[in-house]
Amino acid sequence: MDVVIALKALIMGVVEGLTEFLPISSTGHLILAGSLLNFTGEKIKVFEIVIQAGAILAVCWEFRAKIASVLAGLFSDRNAQKFALNLLIAFLPAAILGLLFHKKIEAALFAPVPVALAFILGGVVILWIERTHDANPLKARIQSVDEIGPLDAFKIGCAQAFALIPGTSRSGATIMGSLLIGLSRKAATEFSFFLAIPVLFAATFYSLYKERAALSASDLDLFGIGTVAAFVSAFICVRWLLRYISSHDFSVFAWYRIVFGLIVLITAYGNWVSWSA
Repeated sequence: MDVVIALKALIMGVVEGLTEFLPISSTGHLILAGSLLNFTGEKIKVFEIVIQAGAILAVCWEFRAKIASVLAGLFSDRNAQKFALNLLIAFLPAAILGLLFHKKIEAALFAPVPVALAFILGGVVILWIERTHDANPLKARIQSVDEIGPLDAFKIGCAQAFALIPGTSRSGATIMGSLLIGLSRKAATEFSFFLAIPVLFAATFYSLYKERAALSASDLDLFGIGTVAAFVSAFICVRWLLRYISSHDFSVFAWYRIVFGLIVLITAYGNWVSWSA
């Protein structure tokens, strides 16, 4: 494999792992990074989805005890069954809407400038939610992911569906939606991690199946580098985020989104950076 291509795959994997679970949009960052690196094309779109598996494996490893407990109790433990059902309920809205509208969304919005606008709008929404969170009468009524009910899960799933718009952030939409309905920051963040498992694995396998004719054995090195890089960087990020939210809110990510989005817009309209679709 060409060294330059390998380096680009490594960078994209690191970007995916560092941004997948932060409320700053991994898809948006991958679109922008791919544009800057001239790492684009139909195969690269598949690459960007497949390397999400590395990030998800990092979550599976971090929460392996909880996942093993749920799997072991699927046929015998009511708490495990409830947790699994909640994940399924929260998974369905985005899955259904994604199957129905993904192609139209991709054709219209998978480009740097729309992503930058979504960055800014998402940042404003996060600031609003954080500033009204303390006054929310439902504030932190749910302290653990095991306390989430089916209706709560459905509401979180509907919030996650907004992440079909690139630049919105799946984790950001899930976490902010969870805060609005009364989850603590810890419970909201952890449920976002768990919900990512079926969502991103489904997206990975669906993309591989759909684009199987365009892929070959020679792509294994490229995909392998990106996936391993995503696993390592995501593992570090997940550990850091869990510590961070114990004493901080999400406002810093909102300001990052706004500033980064403005930089993209200014450089695009000033022709300082040639952002390509």
